[in-house]
Amino acid sequence: MKVIVIGGGAAGMIAAITSAKSGNEVILLEKTSSLGNKLKITGKGRCNLTFNGNMEDFKNNIVKNYKFMYSSFSNFDNNDVIQYFNSLGVKTKIERGNRIFPESDNALEIVNVLKKELKKYNVRIEYNSNVENIIVNNGRVNGVISNGRIINCDKCIVATGGKSYTTTGSTGDGYKLAKKIGHSIVDIRPALVPLRINNIMCKRLQGLSLKNVALKIIDNNSKVIYQDFGELMFTHFGITGPIVLSASSSLNLISDIDRKIKDGKIYAIIDFKPALDFDILDKRVCRDFEKYSNKEFKNSLNELLPQKLIPVIIELSNISPDKKVHQITKLERQNLVKLLKEFKLQISGTMPIDIAIITSGGVDVKEVNPKTMESKIINGLYFAGEILDVDAYTGGYNLQIAFSTGYVAGM
Repeated sequence: MKVIVIGGGAAGMIAAITSAKSGNEVILLEKTSSLGNKLKITGKGRCNLTFNGNMEDFKNNIVKNYKFMYSSFSNFDNNDVIQYFNSLGVKTKIERGNRIFPESDNALEIVNVLKKELKKYNVRIEYNSNVENIIVNNGRVNGVISNGRIINCDKCIVATGGKSYTTTGSTGDGYKLAKKIGHSIVDIRPALVPLRINNIMCKRLQGLSLKNVALKIIDNNSKVIYQDFGELMFTHFGITGPIVLSASSSLNLISDIDRKIKDGKIYAIIDFKPALDFDILDKRVCRDFEKYSNKEFKNSLNELLPQKLIPVIIELSNISPDKKVHQITKLERQNLVKLLKEFKLQISGTMPIDIAIITSGGVDVKEVNPKTMESKIINGLYFAGEILDVDAYTGGYNLQIAFSTGYVAGM
């Protein structure tokens, strides 16, 4: 068969290689002048390939439509991904959070081995290809129009990515192509993106990076939308870091989320001391207060908190910074402990989709066969990767989605 793959990212390259291995004539159309642009910057340029775990771990880290992923993951799971890259000479390692990286810590190594495989199986790559239309006749794909010329094919795989990181070529073209030929597109939203906070305190805490803190996202009825434990960083616009990025993806599951954020009904709650419950932390503060009983309050928190956080906590505690520690009342102390356990910030939105790591939304999976990634609307048309309405938390799960769906579409 003659197969066209649109998009030279992780899903597109795996799809093209897999299809070409079966003896098909494969043409890979890439919008930019290079392959794997987004792959090169994943994991801060180190490439978090996949995860170390099982189907249950995978399921628990898929934000949307995890059932859709059962079949493709079963066909090409995380162990298959590791073995595949190992067979190509890429040595891998497990890091904190069960993340799998190449030992080289270099995403370019992954892109280069995939390019070698494309060459090995005679995949024809056409760079700077602007696909304007997918040609459909009598409910079947016949070809595409790229740069004004018709390229015929028997089957076509659309792996154009999402709409985040537009500089890599992911500009949402695939959504337009799919919509033109009758597919439904679920609303596109930023996912794995920093959160904006409506609070001057964040600007004062800018640059403060904290490990081992707990984060909860709640609504105005104190319903917990998301909770996790890990790293968080304050910025001039709000908060970021792994647990914040994952929290942002969970927001996309809430109906009418934009209005709720606009109405000031969504909050981030930070627990600076999650290893200690209220009573144990209270006792800890009591010990520090005993030790510094004759000092001023502003000089009593150095052993408990990072330097940058102290003035903010003092201000929010409503305890005079010049008050002697032994004069602080039990109620004041307990309010201080509550503040450390429940540092509340009002979420005012997310950062723009252009800096989101991935896109939430995309081609409605109800219109795609999960076993083959073939369209249920048009014969011979397949989808793979971020263009589909499936997304996950950080930790290698989104690349696994790309590899699993790309492999199945290629098969």
